Amino acid sequence: MGEAFRASAIDPPGRCTGAPDGQCISAHRGLDVRTRMELCRVLAQASQSYTNARKQRLYEIRLKRWRQKRNTTADFTTHMAKLQTGNGVQLKDSKSQRGTVENLAEYESSSFGSDSELNGFANTETQADKYGFIGGAQQSTGENEVIPADVLRQREAKWLDMLNSWDKWMAKKHKKVKLRCQKGIPPSLRGRAWLYLSGGKVKKEQNQGKFQELDRQPGDPKWVDVIDKDLHRQFPFHEMFVARGGHGQQDLFRVLKAYTLHRPEEGYCQAQAPIAAVLLMHMPAEDAFWGLVQICEKYLPGYYSAGLEAIQLDGEILFALLKRVSPVAHRHLKKYKIDPILYMTEWFMCAFSRTLPWASVLRVWDMFFCEGVKIIFRVGLVLLKCMLGSQEKLKAYQGQYETMELLRSIEPRYMQEAFLVQEVIELAVSERDIEKEHLSQLRRWKETHGELHCKSPPRMHGAKAIMAAEPPSRQDLKQNPTIIVEVAQTTESKKTAKKTKTEKKKDTSPPLNPYPLPTDPPLPSDNLLPNESQHLQKDTPLQGSNQSLSSAEHDTYL
Repeated sequence: MGEAFRASAIDPPGRCTGAPDGQCISAHRGLDVRTRMELCRVLAQASQSYTNARKQRLYEIRLKRWRQKRNTTADFTTHMAKLQTGNGVQLKDSKSQRGTVENLAEYESSSFGSDSELNGFANTETQADKYGFIGGAQQSTGENEVIPADVLRQREAKWLDMLNSWDKWMAKKHKKVKLRCQKGIPPSLRGRAWLYLSGGKVKKEQNQGKFQELDRQPGDPKWVDVIDKDLHRQFPFHEMFVARGGHGQQDLFRVLKAYTLHRPEEGYCQAQAPIAAVLLMHMPAEDAFWGLVQICEKYLPGYYSAGLEAIQLDGEILFALLKRVSPVAHRHLKKYKIDPILYMTEWFMCAFSRTLPWASVLRVWDMFFCEGVKIIFRVGLVLLKCMLGSQEKLKAYQGQYETMELLRSIEPRYMQEAFLVQEVIELAVSERDIEKEHLSQLRRWKETHGELHCKSPPRMHGAKAIMAAEPPSRQDLKQNPTIIVEVAQTTESKKTAKKTKTEKKKDTSPPLNPYPLPTDPPLPSDNLLPNESQHLQKDTPLQGSNQSLSSAEHDTYL
Protein backbone atom coordinates (compact mmCIF):
# COMPACT_ATOMS: atom_id res chain seq x y z
CA MET A 1 0.00 0.00 0.00
CA GLY A 2 1.22 3.45 -0.81
CA GLU A 3 1.19 6.81 0.90
CA ALA A 4 -2.31 7.52 -0.42
CA PHE A 5 -3.80 4.70 1.62
CA ARG A 6 -1.62 5.57 4.58
CA ALA A 7 -3.14 9.05 4.59
CA SER A 8 -6.68 7.83 4.04
CA ALA A 9 -6.75 5.10 6.66
CA ILE A 10 -7.73 7.54 9.36
CA ASP A 11 -9.74 10.48 8.02
CA PRO A 12 -10.97 9.87 4.45
CA PRO A 13 -13.27 12.37 2.69
CA GLY A 14 -15.40 9.74 0.99
CA ARG A 15 -12.63 8.02 -0.93
CA CYS A 16 -8.93 7.55 -0.48
CA THR A 17 -7.31 10.94 -0.03
CA GLY A 18 -4.34 11.41 -2.27
CA ALA A 19 -5.38 8.79 -4.78
CA PRO A 20 -6.68 10.19 -8.11
CA ASP A 21 -10.13 9.19 -9.28
CA GLY A 22 -10.17 5.65 -10.57
CA GLN A 23 -6.80 4.75 -9.03
CA CYS A 24 -8.01 3.58 -5.66
CA ILE A 25 -7.22 -0.09 -6.34
CA SER A 26 -3.68 0.61 -7.50
CA ALA A 27 -3.09 2.68 -4.38
CA HIS A 28 -4.26 -0.31 -2.28
CA ARG A 29 -2.26 -2.94 -4.11
CA GLY A 30 -1.19 -4.51 -0.81
CA LEU A 31 -4.70 -5.92 -0.26
CA ASP A 32 -7.00 -8.21 -2.20
CA VAL A 33 -9.83 -6.76 -4.31
CA ARG A 34 -12.64 -7.63 -1.89
CA THR A 35 -10.87 -6.05 1.05
CA ARG A 36 -10.02 -2.94 -0.96
CA MET A 37 -13.62 -2.41 -2.05
CA GLU A 38 -15.00 -3.02 1.43
CA LEU A 39 -12.40 -0.75 3.00
CA CYS A 40 -13.21 2.12 0.63
CA ARG A 41 -16.94 1.72 1.25
CA VAL A 42 -16.52 1.54 5.01
CA LEU A 43 -14.25 4.58 5.08
CA ALA A 44 -16.65 6.58 2.93
CA GLN A 45 -19.61 5.73 5.17
CA ALA A 46 -17.62 6.47 8.31
CA SER A 47 -16.54 9.84 6.93
CA GLN A 48 -20.10 10.81 6.03
CA SER A 49 -21.47 9.68 9.40
CA TYR A 50 -18.74 11.58 11.20
CA THR A 51 -19.48 14.77 9.24
CA ASN A 52 -23.23 14.54 9.85
CA ALA A 53 -22.76 13.92 13.57
CA ARG A 54 -20.48 16.92 13.92
CA LYS A 55 -22.89 19.19 12.06
CA GLN A 56 -25.76 18.03 14.26
CA ARG A 57 -23.72 18.66 17.38
CA LEU A 58 -22.75 22.11 16.14
CA TYR A 59 -26.39 22.93 15.50
CA GLU A 60 -27.29 21.94 19.05
CA ILE A 61 -24.45 24.01 20.53
CA ARG A 62 -25.41 27.08 18.53
CA LEU A 63 -29.05 26.65 19.40
CA LYS A 64 -28.21 26.54 23.09
CA ARG A 65 -25.96 29.59 22.81
CA TRP A 66 -28.50 31.75 21.06
CA ARG A 67 -31.27 30.72 23.43
CA GLN A 68 -29.14 31.97 26.28
CA LYS A 69 -28.36 35.27 24.59
CA ARG A 70 -31.69 36.08 22.98
CA ASN A 71 -33.57 39.16 24.17
CA THR A 72 -36.78 38.82 22.23
CA THR A 73 -38.65 36.13 20.34
CA ALA A 74 -38.19 38.04 17.09
CA ASP A 75 -34.40 38.13 17.46
CA PHE A 76 -34.28 34.41 18.19
CA THR A 77 -36.46 33.58 15.14
CA THR A 78 -34.20 35.68 12.92
CA HIS A 79 -31.04 34.01 14.23
CA MET A 80 -32.45 30.52 13.69
CA ALA A 81 -33.57 31.36 10.16
CA LYS A 82 -30.09 32.61 9.34
CA LEU A 83 -28.48 29.60 10.97
CA GLN A 84 -30.58 27.00 9.15
CA THR A 85 -30.78 28.52 5.67
CA GLY A 86 -27.37 30.14 5.41
CA ASN A 87 -28.91 32.86 3.19
CA GLY A 88 -28.78 36.61 3.85
CA VAL A 89 -31.95 37.59 5.72
CA GLN A 90 -33.21 41.18 5.34
CA LEU A 91 -34.08 42.65 8.70
CA LYS A 92 -35.47 45.97 9.82
CA ASP A 93 -32.99 48.78 9.47
CA SER A 94 -32.13 49.13 13.13
CA LYS A 95 -28.62 49.45 14.48
CA SER A 96 -29.01 46.64 17.01
CA GLN A 97 -30.36 44.20 14.45
CA ARG A 98 -27.69 45.08 11.88
CA GLY A 99 -25.03 44.44 14.51
CA THR A 100 -26.57 41.10 15.37
CA VAL A 101 -26.69 40.03 11.73
CA GLU A 102 -23.10 41.13 11.10
CA ASN A 103 -21.85 39.19 14.11
CA LEU A 104 -23.84 36.14 13.08
CA ALA A 105 -22.57 36.33 9.49
CA GLU A 106 -18.99 36.49 10.71
CA TYR A 107 -19.76 33.65 13.12
CA GLU A 108 -21.19 31.54 10.31
CA SER A 109 -18.59 32.22 7.62
CA SER A 110 -15.77 30.88 9.76
CA SER A 111 -16.73 27.26 9.81
CA PHE A 112 -20.17 25.91 8.92
CA GLY A 113 -19.94 23.11 6.41
CA SER A 114 -16.19 22.61 6.89
CA ASP A 115 -14.29 19.96 8.81
CA SER A 116 -13.94 22.26 11.80
CA GLU A 117 -17.32 23.66 12.73
CA LEU A 118 -16.14 25.42 15.87
CA ASN A 119 -12.98 27.06 14.48
CA GLY A 120 -13.04 30.74 15.30
CA PHE A 121 -15.20 30.30 18.42
CA ALA A 122 -12.40 30.66 20.97
CA ASN A 123 -13.81 33.90 22.37
CA THR A 124 -17.44 32.83 22.60
CA GLU A 125 -19.27 32.20 25.83
CA THR A 126 -19.66 28.49 25.13
CA GLN A 127 -18.57 26.61 28.25
CA ALA A 128 -15.93 23.89 28.25
CA ASP A 129 -15.85 20.85 30.51
CA LYS A 130 -12.97 19.94 32.83
CA TYR A 131 -11.07 18.35 29.95
CA GLY A 132 -11.37 21.43 27.74
CA PHE A 133 -14.05 20.15 25.36
CA ILE A 134 -16.73 22.65 24.37
CA GLY A 135 -20.24 21.35 24.88
CA GLY A 136 -19.18 18.26 26.82
CA ALA A 137 -16.38 15.72 26.78
CA GLN A 138 -15.71 13.53 23.77
CA GLN A 139 -18.38 10.79 23.77
CA SER A 140 -19.00 11.31 27.48
CA THR A 141 -20.78 8.40 29.18
CA GLY A 142 -21.88 10.54 32.11
CA GLU A 143 -20.67 7.93 34.62
CA ASN A 144 -17.01 8.84 35.06
CA GLU A 145 -15.27 8.09 38.31
CA VAL A 146 -15.16 11.03 40.73
CA ILE A 147 -12.09 11.06 42.97
CA PRO A 148 -12.46 12.85 46.34
CA ALA A 149 -10.23 15.90 46.74
CA ASP A 150 -8.30 14.51 49.71
CA VAL A 151 -7.55 11.27 47.84
CA LEU A 152 -6.39 13.26 44.83
CA ARG A 153 -4.04 15.35 47.02
CA GLN A 154 -2.57 12.17 48.51
CA ARG A 155 -1.97 10.73 45.05
CA GLU A 156 -0.32 13.95 43.92
CA ALA A 157 2.05 13.82 46.90
CA LYS A 158 2.95 10.19 46.12
CA TRP A 159 3.57 10.98 42.46
CA LEU A 160 5.70 14.00 43.32
CA ASP A 161 7.82 11.77 45.54
CA MET A 162 8.17 9.23 42.72
CA LEU A 163 9.05 11.82 40.08
CA ASN A 164 11.70 13.36 42.34
CA SER A 165 13.29 9.91 42.76
CA TRP A 166 12.27 8.47 39.42
CA ASP A 167 15.17 6.16 38.58
CA LYS A 168 15.17 4.69 42.07
CA TRP A 169 11.47 3.86 41.78
CA MET A 170 11.78 2.42 38.29
CA ALA A 171 14.76 0.27 39.26
CA LYS A 172 13.49 -1.08 42.57
CA LYS A 173 9.74 -0.42 42.81
CA HIS A 174 8.43 -0.73 39.27
CA LYS A 175 5.43 -2.80 40.38
CA LYS A 176 4.34 0.07 42.60
CA VAL A 177 4.68 2.51 39.70
CA LYS A 178 2.61 0.17 37.54
CA LEU A 179 -0.11 -0.08 40.19
CA ARG A 180 -0.31 3.70 40.52
CA CYS A 181 -0.57 4.11 36.75
CA GLN A 182 -3.47 1.66 36.77
CA LYS A 183 -5.20 3.76 39.43
CA GLY A 184 -4.75 6.83 37.25
CA ILE A 185 -2.16 9.60 37.19
CA PRO A 186 -3.28 12.87 38.84
CA PRO A 187 -4.29 15.39 36.15
CA SER A 188 -1.88 18.03 37.44
CA LEU A 189 1.11 15.68 36.95
CA ARG A 190 -0.05 13.65 33.96
CA GLY A 191 2.09 15.43 31.37
CA ARG A 192 5.27 15.19 33.42
CA ALA A 193 4.59 11.54 34.28
CA TRP A 194 4.00 10.62 30.62
CA LEU A 195 7.30 12.23 29.66
CA TYR A 196 9.18 10.32 32.37
CA LEU A 197 7.47 7.00 31.58
CA SER A 198 8.13 7.24 27.84
CA GLY A 199 11.78 8.17 28.28
CA GLY A 200 11.13 11.47 26.53
CA LYS A 201 12.84 13.41 29.31
CA VAL A 202 16.09 11.51 28.77
CA LYS A 203 15.83 12.03 25.00
CA LYS A 204 15.25 15.72 25.52
CA GLU A 205 18.28 16.07 27.80
CA GLN A 206 20.46 14.07 25.41
CA ASN A 207 19.43 16.32 22.50
CA GLN A 208 19.45 19.80 23.98
CA GLY A 209 18.37 22.38 21.40
CA LYS A 210 17.37 19.76 18.81
CA PHE A 211 13.71 20.74 18.71
CA GLN A 212 14.52 24.44 18.44
CA GLU A 213 16.85 23.67 15.54
CA LEU A 214 14.17 21.66 13.72
CA ASP A 215 11.57 24.31 14.51
CA ARG A 216 13.62 26.99 12.74
CA GLN A 217 13.88 24.95 9.52
CA PRO A 218 11.19 25.47 6.84
CA GLY A 219 10.30 21.80 6.39
CA ASP A 220 9.51 19.71 3.32
CA PRO A 221 6.72 21.44 1.33
CA LYS A 222 5.16 18.06 0.54
CA TRP A 223 4.53 17.33 4.22
CA VAL A 224 3.96 20.92 5.31
CA ASP A 225 0.95 21.28 3.00
CA VAL A 226 -0.61 18.01 4.20
CA ILE A 227 -0.05 18.88 7.86
CA ASP A 228 -1.59 22.33 7.40
CA LYS A 229 -4.75 20.77 5.92
CA ASP A 230 -5.10 18.38 8.86
CA LEU A 231 -4.70 20.88 11.71
CA HIS A 232 -8.37 21.88 11.97
CA ARG A 233 -9.52 18.24 12.03
CA GLN A 234 -7.84 17.40 15.33
CA PHE A 235 -10.30 17.67 18.22
CA PRO A 236 -12.12 20.71 16.78
CA PHE A 237 -14.37 20.85 19.86
CA HIS A 238 -11.43 21.27 22.24
CA GLU A 239 -10.73 24.81 23.40
CA MET A 240 -7.03 24.43 22.60
CA PHE A 241 -7.64 23.68 18.92
CA VAL A 242 -10.93 25.50 18.37
CA ALA A 243 -9.42 28.65 16.85
CA ARG A 244 -7.99 28.41 13.35
CA GLY A 245 -4.41 29.59 13.62
CA GLY A 246 -4.60 29.64 17.42
CA HIS A 247 -1.75 28.65 19.72
CA GLY A 248 -2.89 25.02 19.84
CA GLN A 249 -2.88 24.58 16.07
CA GLN A 250 0.42 26.45 15.81
CA ASP A 251 2.10 24.15 18.34
CA LEU A 252 0.60 21.11 16.63
CA PHE A 253 2.04 22.26 13.31
CA ARG A 254 5.46 22.82 14.90
CA VAL A 255 5.55 19.37 16.48
CA LEU A 256 4.44 17.50 13.34
CA LYS A 257 6.76 19.48 11.06
CA ALA A 258 9.69 18.87 13.39
CA TYR A 259 9.01 15.13 13.32
CA THR A 260 9.07 15.04 9.50
CA LEU A 261 12.50 16.68 9.68
CA HIS A 262 13.62 14.33 12.44
CA ARG A 263 12.52 11.25 10.47
CA PRO A 264 12.46 12.33 6.80
CA GLU A 265 12.37 8.71 5.60
CA GLU A 266 9.07 8.21 7.43
CA GLY A 267 7.50 11.61 6.88
CA TYR A 268 4.00 12.32 8.13
CA CYS A 269 0.93 10.14 8.65
CA GLN A 270 -2.52 11.47 9.55
CA ALA A 271 -2.72 9.23 12.61
CA GLN A 272 0.22 11.09 14.16
CA ALA A 273 -1.81 14.30 14.42
CA PRO A 274 -4.27 13.13 17.13
CA ILE A 275 -1.38 11.52 19.03
CA ALA A 276 0.53 14.81 19.03
CA ALA A 277 -2.64 16.75 19.90
CA VAL A 278 -3.28 14.65 23.01
CA LEU A 279 0.31 15.20 24.13
CA LEU A 280 -0.01 18.95 23.58
CA MET A 281 -3.03 19.04 25.86
CA HIS A 282 -0.74 18.02 28.73
CA MET A 283 2.74 19.38 27.99
CA PRO A 284 4.66 22.09 26.07
CA ALA A 285 5.53 21.70 22.39
CA GLU A 286 9.11 20.52 22.93
CA ASP A 287 8.06 17.85 25.44
CA ALA A 288 5.22 16.79 23.13
CA PHE A 289 7.70 16.39 20.28
CA TRP A 290 9.91 14.02 22.26
CA GLY A 291 6.86 12.17 23.52
CA LEU A 292 5.75 11.68 19.91
CA VAL A 293 9.25 10.48 18.98
CA GLN A 294 9.16 7.87 21.73
CA ILE A 295 5.70 6.63 20.75
CA CYS A 296 6.64 6.31 17.08
CA GLU A 297 10.05 4.74 17.70
CA LYS A 298 9.62 2.73 20.91
CA TYR A 299 5.96 1.96 21.57
CA LEU A 300 4.50 1.70 18.04
CA PRO A 301 7.47 1.34 15.65
CA GLY A 302 6.54 1.08 11.98
CA TYR A 303 2.90 2.08 12.51
CA TYR A 304 3.27 5.32 10.56
CA SER A 305 5.61 4.14 7.80
CA ALA A 306 4.52 3.79 4.19
CA GLY A 307 2.75 0.49 3.52
CA LEU A 308 1.29 0.04 7.02
CA GLU A 309 2.97 -3.35 7.29
CA ALA A 310 3.39 -3.10 11.06
CA ILE A 311 -0.28 -2.31 11.64
CA GLN A 312 -1.32 -5.21 9.39
CA LEU A 313 0.89 -7.59 11.37
CA ASP A 314 -0.57 -6.37 14.65
CA GLY A 315 -4.05 -6.83 13.19
CA GLU A 316 -3.30 -10.50 12.61
CA ILE A 317 -1.84 -10.75 16.12
CA LEU A 318 -5.04 -9.23 17.53
CA PHE A 319 -7.16 -11.70 15.56
CA ALA A 320 -5.09 -14.66 16.77
CA LEU A 321 -5.31 -13.53 20.40
CA LEU A 322 -9.07 -13.07 20.01
CA LYS A 323 -9.41 -16.79 19.33
CA ARG A 324 -8.20 -17.44 22.88
CA VAL A 325 -10.02 -14.55 24.55
CA SER A 326 -13.40 -14.90 22.80
CA PRO A 327 -13.83 -17.89 20.45
CA VAL A 328 -17.39 -16.77 19.63
CA ALA A 329 -16.24 -13.38 18.36
CA HIS A 330 -13.35 -14.98 16.47
CA ARG A 331 -15.63 -17.43 14.66
CA HIS A 332 -18.09 -14.68 13.75
CA LEU A 333 -15.44 -12.41 12.22
CA LYS A 334 -13.86 -15.34 10.40
CA LYS A 335 -17.23 -16.54 9.09
CA TYR A 336 -17.97 -13.23 7.37
CA LYS A 337 -14.32 -12.65 6.35
CA ILE A 338 -13.96 -9.36 8.21
CA ASP A 339 -10.25 -8.58 8.15
CA PRO A 340 -8.77 -6.89 11.25
CA ILE A 341 -7.55 -3.91 9.25
CA LEU A 342 -11.17 -2.90 8.63
CA TYR A 343 -11.92 -2.20 12.30
CA MET A 344 -8.66 -1.89 14.25
CA THR A 345 -6.65 0.57 12.13
CA GLU A 346 -7.93 3.72 13.81
CA TRP A 347 -8.02 2.03 17.21
CA PHE A 348 -4.33 1.18 17.20
CA MET A 349 -2.82 3.98 15.12
CA CYS A 350 -4.56 6.67 17.21
CA ALA A 351 -4.22 4.71 20.48
CA PHE A 352 -8.03 4.92 20.92
CA SER A 353 -7.87 8.72 21.24
CA ARG A 354 -10.66 9.08 18.66
CA THR A 355 -12.76 6.14 19.85
CA LEU A 356 -13.22 6.18 23.62
CA PRO A 357 -14.75 8.75 25.98
CA TRP A 358 -12.08 11.16 27.11
CA ALA A 359 -11.90 9.93 30.71
CA SER A 360 -11.26 6.42 29.39
CA VAL A 361 -8.69 7.71 26.88
CA LEU A 362 -6.61 9.26 29.66
CA ARG A 363 -6.73 6.13 31.82
CA VAL A 364 -5.76 3.93 28.87
CA TRP A 365 -2.85 6.22 28.03
CA ASP A 366 -1.65 6.18 31.66
CA MET A 367 -1.34 2.39 31.48
CA PHE A 368 -0.07 2.45 27.88
CA PHE A 369 2.95 4.61 28.74
CA CYS A 370 3.79 2.35 31.68
CA GLU A 371 3.13 -1.12 30.26
CA GLY A 372 3.40 -0.65 26.51
CA VAL A 373 1.41 -1.82 23.52
CA LYS A 374 -0.16 -4.76 25.36
CA ILE A 375 -2.62 -2.24 26.80
CA ILE A 376 -3.75 -1.30 23.28
CA PHE A 377 -4.21 -4.99 22.45
CA ARG A 378 -6.15 -5.58 25.65
CA VAL A 379 -8.51 -2.66 25.01
CA GLY A 380 -9.21 -3.93 21.49
CA LEU A 381 -9.81 -7.46 22.75
CA VAL A 382 -12.15 -6.25 25.51
CA LEU A 383 -14.25 -4.24 23.04
CA LEU A 384 -14.47 -7.14 20.57
CA LYS A 385 -15.34 -9.57 23.34
CA CYS A 386 -18.07 -7.31 24.73
CA MET A 387 -19.61 -6.49 21.35
CA LEU A 388 -19.29 -9.87 19.62
CA GLY A 389 -18.87 -12.37 22.45
CA SER A 390 -22.55 -13.31 22.85
CA GLN A 391 -24.38 -15.73 20.57
CA GLU A 392 -27.71 -14.07 21.38
CA LYS A 393 -26.46 -10.64 20.31
CA LEU A 394 -24.90 -11.96 17.10
CA LYS A 395 -28.24 -13.31 15.87
CA ALA A 396 -29.17 -9.78 14.83
CA TYR A 397 -25.86 -9.16 13.02
CA GLN A 398 -25.60 -11.90 10.44
CA GLY A 399 -23.47 -10.31 7.75
CA GLN A 400 -20.35 -8.31 7.08
CA TYR A 401 -22.09 -4.95 6.80
CA GLU A 402 -24.17 -5.46 9.95
CA THR A 403 -21.11 -6.51 11.96
CA MET A 404 -19.08 -3.52 10.80
CA GLU A 405 -21.93 -1.20 11.76
CA LEU A 406 -21.96 -2.79 15.22
CA LEU A 407 -18.22 -2.24 15.67
CA ARG A 408 -18.56 1.39 14.58
CA SER A 409 -21.17 2.05 17.27
CA ILE A 410 -19.79 0.49 20.44
CA GLU A 411 -22.16 0.61 23.39
CA PRO A 412 -21.18 3.38 25.86
CA ARG A 413 -21.34 1.05 28.87
CA TYR A 414 -18.44 -0.98 27.47
CA MET A 415 -16.32 2.16 27.07
CA GLN A 416 -17.12 3.55 30.52
CA GLU A 417 -13.96 4.34 32.48
CA ALA A 418 -14.29 2.05 35.51
CA PHE A 419 -15.61 -0.94 33.55
CA LEU A 420 -13.05 -0.73 30.74
CA VAL A 421 -10.02 -0.21 33.00
CA GLN A 422 -10.97 -3.13 35.23
CA GLU A 423 -11.50 -5.44 32.24
CA VAL A 424 -8.16 -4.39 30.73
CA ILE A 425 -6.28 -5.05 33.98
CA GLU A 426 -7.85 -8.48 34.44
CA LEU A 427 -7.36 -9.67 30.84
CA ALA A 428 -4.48 -12.17 30.77
CA VAL A 429 -2.52 -11.06 27.69
CA SER A 430 1.19 -10.51 28.33
CA GLU A 431 4.17 -9.20 26.39
CA ARG A 432 5.32 -12.78 25.88
CA ASP A 433 1.99 -13.71 24.26
CA ILE A 434 2.26 -10.77 21.87
CA GLU A 435 5.89 -11.42 20.95
CA LYS A 436 5.26 -15.14 20.47
CA GLU A 437 2.36 -14.44 18.14
CA HIS A 438 4.39 -11.74 16.39
CA LEU A 439 7.07 -14.25 15.42
CA SER A 440 4.40 -16.64 14.14
CA GLN A 441 2.66 -13.97 12.06
CA LEU A 442 5.99 -12.68 10.76
CA ARG A 443 6.84 -16.13 9.40
CA ARG A 444 3.46 -16.32 7.66
CA TRP A 445 3.94 -12.84 6.23
CA LYS A 446 7.30 -13.78 4.73
CA GLU A 447 5.80 -16.90 3.20
CA THR A 448 2.96 -14.98 1.51
CA HIS A 449 4.35 -11.46 0.95
CA GLY A 450 8.11 -11.84 1.22
CA GLU A 451 10.37 -9.66 3.33
CA LEU A 452 9.07 -6.52 4.99
CA HIS A 453 9.79 -3.38 3.00
CA CYS A 454 10.18 -1.18 6.10
CA LYS A 455 12.56 -2.46 8.75
CA SER A 456 11.28 -1.16 12.07
CA PRO A 457 13.28 -1.05 15.32
CA PRO A 458 12.29 -3.58 18.00
CA ARG A 459 9.22 -2.71 20.01
CA MET A 460 9.71 -1.74 23.66
CA HIS A 461 7.06 -3.08 26.02
CA GLY A 462 6.67 -0.26 28.48
CA ALA A 463 8.67 2.19 30.53
CA LYS A 464 10.92 -0.37 32.23
CA ALA A 465 12.06 -1.87 28.92
CA ILE A 466 12.73 1.59 27.47
CA MET A 467 14.76 2.57 30.52
CA ALA A 468 16.80 -0.65 30.38
CA ALA A 469 17.55 -0.16 26.67
CA GLU A 470 18.79 3.40 27.11
CA PRO A 471 22.38 4.15 28.24
CA PRO A 472 22.66 4.44 32.03
CA SER A 473 21.26 7.83 32.95
CA ARG A 474 19.71 9.44 35.98
CA GLN A 475 16.66 11.45 35.04
CA ASP A 476 16.43 13.04 38.47
CA LEU A 477 20.14 13.77 38.98
CA LYS A 478 19.57 17.40 39.97
CA GLN A 479 16.96 16.56 42.57
CA ASN A 480 18.64 13.45 44.00
CA PRO A 481 22.38 13.29 43.21
CA THR A 482 22.93 10.26 45.47
CA ILE A 483 20.57 7.87 43.69
CA ILE A 484 22.28 4.76 42.38
CA VAL A 485 20.68 3.11 39.36
CA GLU A 486 20.99 -0.66 39.10
CA VAL A 487 22.20 -1.65 35.65
CA ALA A 488 21.37 -5.14 34.41
CA GLN A 489 24.44 -7.43 34.54
CA THR A 490 25.66 -9.36 31.54
CA THR A 491 26.23 -13.13 31.63
CA GLU A 492 30.00 -12.74 31.91
CA SER A 493 29.76 -10.23 34.74
CA LYS A 494 27.38 -12.55 36.60
CA LYS A 495 29.87 -15.45 36.26
CA THR A 496 32.73 -13.27 37.50
CA ALA A 497 30.71 -12.06 40.48
CA LYS A 498 29.72 -15.64 41.35
CA LYS A 499 33.34 -16.80 41.14
CA THR A 500 34.52 -13.97 43.38
CA LYS A 501 31.79 -14.75 45.90
CA THR A 502 32.83 -18.42 45.98
CA GLU A 503 36.48 -17.53 46.57
CA LYS A 504 35.50 -15.27 49.46
CA LYS A 505 33.56 -18.11 51.05
CA LYS A 506 36.60 -20.45 50.83
CA ASP A 507 38.90 -17.91 52.53
CA THR A 508 38.15 -18.55 56.23
CA SER A 509 41.28 -16.89 57.66
CA PRO A 510 40.54 -14.05 60.07
CA PRO A 511 41.17 -10.56 58.74
CA LEU A 512 44.29 -8.70 59.79
CA ASN A 513 43.85 -6.43 62.77
CA PRO A 514 45.03 -2.95 61.75
CA TYR A 515 45.22 -1.86 65.38
CA PRO A 516 47.31 -4.57 67.19
CA LEU A 517 47.85 -4.40 70.93
CA PRO A 518 51.20 -5.14 72.62
CA THR A 519 49.73 -8.33 74.07
CA ASP A 520 48.64 -9.64 70.63
CA PRO A 521 50.68 -12.51 69.15
CA PRO A 522 53.03 -11.58 66.33
CA LEU A 523 51.58 -11.63 62.82
CA PRO A 524 52.41 -14.67 60.69
CA SER A 525 55.03 -13.77 58.14
CA ASP A 526 55.65 -17.19 56.62
CA ASN A 527 53.60 -16.46 53.52
CA LEU A 528 54.86 -12.90 53.09
CA LEU A 529 57.59 -11.81 50.76
CA PRO A 530 60.73 -10.32 52.37
CA ASN A 531 59.88 -6.75 51.37
CA GLU A 532 56.28 -7.16 52.63
CA SER A 533 57.54 -8.51 55.97
CA GLN A 534 59.88 -5.57 56.38
CA HIS A 535 57.10 -3.15 55.49
CA LEU A 536 54.77 -4.75 58.02
CA GLN A 537 57.40 -4.65 60.79
CA LYS A 538 58.13 -1.06 59.94
CA ASP A 539 54.48 -0.04 60.34
CA THR A 540 53.82 -2.08 63.50
CA PRO A 541 55.08 0.51 66.06
CA LEU A 542 52.46 3.00 64.86
CA GLN A 543 49.98 1.92 67.49
CA GLY A 544 46.57 3.59 67.36
CA SER A 545 47.28 5.30 64.05
CA ASN A 546 45.68 4.73 60.68
CA GLN A 547 48.74 5.77 58.72
CA SER A 548 49.57 2.13 58.05
CA LEU A 549 46.22 1.59 56.29
CA SER A 550 45.70 1.83 52.59
CA SER A 551 42.87 4.06 51.38
CA ALA A 552 40.61 1.06 50.76
CA GLU A 553 41.25 -0.39 54.23
CA HIS A 554 40.73 3.01 55.77
CA ASP A 555 37.31 3.38 54.10
CA THR A 556 36.37 -0.13 55.22
CA TYR A 557 36.83 0.50 58.88
CA LEU A 558 35.46 4.03 59.09
